[in-house]
Amino acid sequence: MRVQHVGHKIRGFYRVAGYALRWGMIAPDAQKRLAILKFWQRHGLAATREAFKVSRRTLYLWRAKLQAEGGNAAALVPGSTAPKQRRQRQWPPALVTEIRRLRSAHPNLGKEKLHLLLTPFAAAHRLPCPSPRTIGRLIADAPDKMRSRPRALGAPGKAKPVRQPRLRKPKHFRAQRPGHCVSLDSIELRAQNDRRYLITCTDLHSHFAWAWATRSHASAAAAQFFRLIQAVFPFAIEAVLTDNGSEFQRHFAAALADRLFTHWHTFPKTPKMNAHCERFNRTIQEEFVDYHYDLLFLDDLTDFNLELLTWLSWYNLERPHFSLTTPVPGRKTPRLLSPVQFLHQNHQCNMYWPHTSICRSAPASAIMGGGRLSHRPRCTRLALAKACRLNSPLSAQAPAPARPGQRKK
Repeated sequence: MRVQHVGHKIRGFYRVAGYALRWGMIAPDAQKRLAILKFWQRHGLAATREAFKVSRRTLYLWRAKLQAEGGNAAALVPGSTAPKQRRQRQWPPALVTEIRRLRSAHPNLGKEKLHLLLTPFAAAHRLPCPSPRTIGRLIADAPDKMRSRPRALGAPGKAKPVRQPRLRKPKHFRAQRPGHCVSLDSIELRAQNDRRYLITCTDLHSHFAWAWATRSHASAAAAQFFRLIQAVFPFAIEAVLTDNGSEFQRHFAAALADRLFTHWHTFPKTPKMNAHCERFNRTIQEEFVDYHYDLLFLDDLTDFNLELLTWLSWYNLERPHFSLTTPVPGRKTPRLLSPVQFLHQNHQCNMYWPHTSICRSAPASAIMGGGRLSHRPRCTRLALAKACRLNSPLSAQAPAPARPGQRKK
């Protein structure tokens, strides 16, 4: 049986339902305040203050809240009156330690039984014995709830390793500057029995992106790719966001720890936490990878990576992005910018400025993606030239070249 939504094929149903939720379920206090504001509008301030015993300041505050929400009466719902700083329970630490010891010796024992076992201890140490309800609150105050769980066994009968907590990206995080956070991801591509992997990276603030194809899915390849990102991206990186894949563990995590980078992980099965990189994955597949499959599954990935370097040069230097705009005087719609144009206009950088000999190490067509040099920032041209020198070792999985000096901010 096929199940449809309640408003299936009913035009405007959900819009009216939204109005019903917005206006039909108003708290009584908000309705009362709205009536007072209407009375104020009809009869004036003096009559309202005399009739409802409400101060002038309160009336203006209610009206400002109502106007800020576009006339939605839900803005007049009273807020929480709970104190911001609440008193903490102050019980002797010896009692709390004894409760935790009893809960560990007798796993997850209840508060009533703990009260009977705790009474002799409190009497022996001349301490007040908390009631069963207070013991329950002390247990609830502990971060781990004083609970212990048995070690799970795998199929061979060995204990499963305990998963260590990982650092997650803060809620409502928004990158404020280039390099504030870069996100990485990997794409697995298959053709018969062959597999190729595309490691991608994008900057959350400027949308500057980079990618590289490799035959290895190991963490060493991801660590080498990250060294390439540091050579190409003209700003200091502060935090890195990845998923929980094995390619971003071990060597990759060790490389980040050595350089004191913050490594954030997404929650399992939550790709929306890495939405910027996921969207770039779709773009690179639809605009480049689908048209170069013949080069991707060759034994040598050098040709594919060189073509990819040319496309990335165009992507970062010329391709406009809807999220990167600048206002145009006398025009309603803004002008779209590419990532490098956005960086050049809002965040000037002098990285690689004195290294004028780098451009001679690679052909101009490979560096500039067609030879158009006049309108491109110098720091980006030199960074792309540096990337050309690093293309061969990564595709052949050879040891990584020495990392060029990066100016710390």
